[in-house]
Amino acid sequence: MQNIKPLLGVITVLLTFIGYAPYIRDTLQEKTKPHVYTWFIWGIVTMIAYGLQVSGGAGVGSWVTLAVALFTFLIFVLGIKMGGRKDITKSDTLFFLLSFVALFLWLIAKQPVLSVVLVSTIDLLGFVPTIRKSWNKPYSETLFTYELNILRHGLSLLTLQHYSIVTWLYPGSWVLANLFFSIMLIIKRGEINR
Repeated sequence: MQNIKPLLGVITVLLTFIGYAPYIRDTLQEKTKPHVYTWFIWGIVTMIAYGLQVSGGAGVGSWVTLAVALFTFLIFVLGIKMGGRKDITKSDTLFFLLSFVALFLWLIAKQPVLSVVLVSTIDLLGFVPTIRKSWNKPYSETLFTYELNILRHGLSLLTLQHYSIVTWLYPGSWVLANLFFSIMLIIKRGEINR
């Protein structure tokens, strides 16, 4: 299994490109409306998660996290350019601020396990504005990207060269978050199409 991990690492990075290409296309065509709070938080936190994975010995399993961080910052910039600031509510701002409180706690934690728990929590808090927006407008997100994220994060778990809570919690939490978000979008779109 150790010999296949670099190949799986490359596959997960390729899946990142495949998954985000439609999202970027849909954003440029104004079909998808990225929530700028979510994508900003995700960019910062994904870079932190990448650093934690590297320091925890994740090896090729961290490649996908770096690729995601770069795409996340690109989508944040596109979100600003394409008017993604228009759908911000007070609750979105609250979760955005809570994310920064958790980020501050992470900076002072200095413990890898607590750090990865906080980083995963920050990312999930950052997801709340997108969930809220998509609950009301389920076609404002590119479902394919989130569905592929389930596979990509699942494969990235297989590519880890060392398994500990520090290396697997972040991608594991994203398997579940993307799964539940995809199911929500499918259900909400079904309600609209009835």
